[in-house]
This record gives sequence, structure tokens and C-alpha cells, in this order.
Amino acid sequence: MARAATTDQETAAPALRRLYLIRFLFALVWAAVLLSLGSDLTLGVTALLVLYPAFDVAAAVFDARSARATRPAKGLYANMAVSTAAAIGLAAAGASGTADVLRVWGAWAIVSGLVQLVVALLRRAMGGQWAMILSGGISVLAGASFVADAATADPSVTHLARYATLGGIFFLISAIRLIRTTTNPAVALQ
Repeated sequence: MARAATTDQETAAPALRRLYLIRFLFALVWAAVLLSLGSDLTLGVTALLVLYPAFDVAAAVFDARSARATRPAKGLYANMAVSTAAAIGLAAAGASGTADVLRVWGAWAIVSGLVQLVVALLRRAMGGQWAMILSGGISVLAGASFVADAATADPSVTHLARYATLGGIFFLISAIRLIRTTTNPAVALQ
């Protein structure tokens, strides 16, 4: 029985590693585009803001389908629901102003961070998850800071680029750790 679980994890790791690398690249490109567009809440910036949680939904769908035996599907489905709600909320908040956008983004970061934390804890036997655990916790704190930023005199969406970049770096670290676990299963326990 233990050998079957290890085999499932070994076959799931390459798909998860690819997904993490794609998420890393997406986060970097997304952050660069956001910074290039500036802090004004234009239609293009709003569309870009909606794209981020929409991409999160697509990534969770891929994750859930790639290896059901080793995935905590309930957490991934919760992430899909929360990110879908965030995309819709951001589209609506884009018409209201930067403060509302930051409140929606902050709430999404808090809830999705908690979900990411739970999913990573459930996957820790697979290895490469400590960065996802840390990322989930930081997302909760960052979300609270976005909600607080919404109350300032001059809120800005450009701070979201740092959030995306840091999240992307955590995905890269986890992808690298997964490479090590597939070549050396003893690393999975670290």
C-alpha cells in the first residue's frame, strides 16, 4: 500500500513541477505588465487584475485533473470557487476604484492563502511543499496588508506586482524541490 502511494506521488510530481514552472513564469510576466501599465485603474489594468485569479482557476483545474490520487481535491475545488469569485469581484470593483479593488484582492489573498496552506500541508509527503506552505501563510498576511492599504489616502494596485512576483518565486522553489524529490525520494521527507 505504501509503495502504491509513492508511485502515485512519483508520477504526479512531474505534472506538478511543470505547473509550478508555468505559474512562476506567468507571475513574472503578469507583474511586469502591471508595472508597465502604471497605477491608474484603466480598463486594461482591470482586465489584467481579473486575469490573475482566472489563471489561478485554470491552474487549479489542471492540478485537479493531472493526478487525482495524490491531490487534495476538496482544497483545489475550494480554490477554484474562491478564485472565480475573486475574478468576478475584481471585474465589478474595477468600476468602483482602486480601494475596492484592493479590498477584493486582499480578501482573495487571505482566503486563497489559507486554502494553499491546507493543500500544501496535505501534500507535504510528496516533497517540495515547504515553499507552498510559507507562500500560503505570507499570502494571508499580504491580503491583510492590501485591505489596510485600501484605507490609505493614495492606494495603488502596483503593490500587487510584488505579491505576484513573490508568489512566483515560491512556485519556482517548489518546482526545484520537486525535481530533487523525483531524483532522490529521501528529499521528500525534508
